[in-house]
Amino acid sequence: MVRITKQEFKEMFNSKIYSIYAHSINEATNEQLQIVLSSVIKDIIAKYWVDNRLSTNKEVYYFSIEFLIGRQLKSNLLNLQIEEVIKEGLEDMGIDLDDLICAEKDPALGNGGLGRLAACFLDSMASLNISGHGYGIRYKYGLFEQKFINGYQVEVPDNWLLHEQYSWESIRPNKAVVVKFGGEVYLEEDNGRLKAKHHGYIPVMAMPYDIPIIGYDNDCINTLRLFKAEILNRDFGINTLYANTFTGSYEQALKYKYYTEEISQVLYPNDSNHAGKLLRLKQEYFLVSSGIQDIINKYRKNKFDILDFPKHIAIHINDTHPTLCIPELMRILLDEEGLSWEGAFDITKNTISYTNHTIMAEAMEKWPVDMMKELLPRIYMIIEEINKRYVEYLNHKYNDNEKIRRMSIICDNNINMANLSIIGSYSVNGVAKLHTEILKKEVLSDFYEDDPGKFNNKTNGIAHRRWLISCNEDLSNLITEHIGNRWKKDTEELKRLEDYKENRNFLKKLECIKIKNKTKLANFIAEEYGICINPESIYDVQIKRLHAYKRQLLNVLHILHLYHELLENPELDIVPRTFIFGAKAAPGYHLAKCIIKLINSVAEKINNDKSINNKIKLVFIENYGVSLAEKIIPSTDVSEQISTATKEASGTGNMKFMMNGAITLATLDGANVEIYDQVGEENIVIFGLKASQVLNYNKYGGYSSLDLYNSNFKIKRVVDDLVNGFIPNISKEGRVIYDSLITYNDEYFVLRDFENYIEAQSKIDTLYRDKEKWSKMCLINIANSGIFSSDRTISEYAKDIWFRGC
Repeated sequence: MVRITKQEFKEMFNSKIYSIYAHSINEATNEQLQIVLSSVIKDIIAKYWVDNRLSTNKEVYYFSIEFLIGRQLKSNLLNLQIEEVIKEGLEDMGIDLDDLICAEKDPALGNGGLGRLAACFLDSMASLNISGHGYGIRYKYGLFEQKFINGYQVEVPDNWLLHEQYSWESIRPNKAVVVKFGGEVYLEEDNGRLKAKHHGYIPVMAMPYDIPIIGYDNDCINTLRLFKAEILNRDFGINTLYANTFTGSYEQALKYKYYTEEISQVLYPNDSNHAGKLLRLKQEYFLVSSGIQDIINKYRKNKFDILDFPKHIAIHINDTHPTLCIPELMRILLDEEGLSWEGAFDITKNTISYTNHTIMAEAMEKWPVDMMKELLPRIYMIIEEINKRYVEYLNHKYNDNEKIRRMSIICDNNINMANLSIIGSYSVNGVAKLHTEILKKEVLSDFYEDDPGKFNNKTNGIAHRRWLISCNEDLSNLITEHIGNRWKKDTEELKRLEDYKENRNFLKKLECIKIKNKTKLANFIAEEYGICINPESIYDVQIKRLHAYKRQLLNVLHILHLYHELLENPELDIVPRTFIFGAKAAPGYHLAKCIIKLINSVAEKINNDKSINNKIKLVFIENYGVSLAEKIIPSTDVSEQISTATKEASGTGNMKFMMNGAITLATLDGANVEIYDQVGEENIVIFGLKASQVLNYNKYGGYSSLDLYNSNFKIKRVVDDLVNGFIPNISKEGRVIYDSLITYNDEYFVLRDFENYIEAQSKIDTLYRDKEKWSKMCLINIANSGIFSSDRTISEYAKDIWFRGC
């Protein structure tokens, strides 16, 4: 446990500011002071961090293309249990800790739920004393910074590394490795066996940057290691294989520099063209090759027998982006360790486990054979051999060519990464009960029937330390005041809050905390956007990645419906409502960007219409990310989780809102099903098609959005608004959205669920009027949210997957 006195901290802080900036505290900016404070904390934890990196126990390595870690300062102070000492020490020096917390930039290392889940999982591994480390890419610009110009999303670089440094990272040049792209591979006989020889490749240096992941109230400090792509250093063990990299013209040298550095420039380059696809594949291999080489180097240093690799190492791949871990580990075991094919594959398959995050075909990654063969020739050879042997197994077991085709890794000149992930791993898990059942019975049914014991469910969770203790301190303190401290380490203790559901004093305190948080958000929105919202209104929030299946469109169509109702009757008796959106659309996703423009245009029209007496307001928060979520979630009354049933694998935003006392308005999709099971139908508002109905429509047809449009006045009115000029400045975008609903038959059943959604929203209005009943519903949601802590999820991963049999 870290211990430090206020005086020791002040001495360290004063010494550090002079050593870094050579000037006094009075001359420093808040950003500089935050960097100094982070550096001091890194010094405090240094010994614990080094000791953890030298662990010889079984270690878990978690590969993810995203790690949306958010600001670390407040979280680290909380986990180290030194926040009060630091706060008091800073106050003595005339510094406000909150100013430094706000000065820290959000690392642009992720986009949505996938990256935030990975960050929560690292937090929980450290907090549960599991030696578990993350591998990712140190993106220079991350996804992008979102700006709204005339209502349109405009992407600009997210320059989070403005000064080429991040206050929490430590560079490890002695751990750098070389990743090889392109070239040619030949199999040559060497002492009676074939060995792969790789010639003419392009070497890229993977430079590691380590970020400490600090466990809560313990001595465990794990590592998130991020790799930056750099040109090969001349001092990095150069031999003749690399010589052509540094010879030739100045133009060739610049090409090499660009080829190298673009790999870690941005998250999710636009893959709508060949160049973008190729860059994504480069990134994925760069990540896995860097990480697997790093693991092997550490393993060799510990001098364990390579045949015991699965006893000491667990490698987990977060979705299909890191699937190349499988052939890369095979490559090293075959080409560098000299193992037989059977021995290498046995080790690989018993080391790697895989989480599937989607049932959507377009999200199941596939790579063209020619692209893989040209960029990663040795990796392609290994994938081809894995596929050949697996198809032989299938041919022997089944007399079904179509089934074998579906299960093959290579098919129609594409490499199916999900199939490779399943075949090359010992465990495949879904991330919610419904999602896992759909995987087993529908999407991956062939594989489940072949090997049912490989499949399991691990419902996602969230780091309650960040999403309740840290971001909603008043609520956290109220909980502790009534049930004690144990819930901070065991969230099942939150269940004891149900003892207070009839306690009017407690419910009133809960209501007051919510109003306080809503007022804070209202002040922020007024300051940032010039929009005045009413803290007494219902805060109805949908913050998540912008995608058609998440149905932000359904939400805004309902807002239009409500607006029409108010235009027809300005005295309509409704509880004032503030609708809040936050979302980024992928740069190449045209429909999603049209929906953003629609929402902003509707907001401009409604927010400036005085005739509706401010009964509804609409705010689209720009550049949504972790720190903004920490402001929004504690103030939310209604959590919109309205994806088309079957499409959302789990959702984790739903859990964060629930834990902060919001009422979930939801379809029975993803983890909403399990939230419903926990709180009961009277404490959640459910609407829309069920999973079985959506699957039946998809299989057998029978849905006509045009029929609904022609037969339902409410639907026709809001759909026509897209193209009749009612909403200004959306003529092109409105037509695109209109066509998605009518011409292309509404793929995500927005219109099919519209009427039921209106009824659900009306129910919200009715429930909210009874403040005591609403507070009781909020309390029951908080009390039953403990099961959705990522501590529970990681405990299950550890017991059932990573350490099973240990």
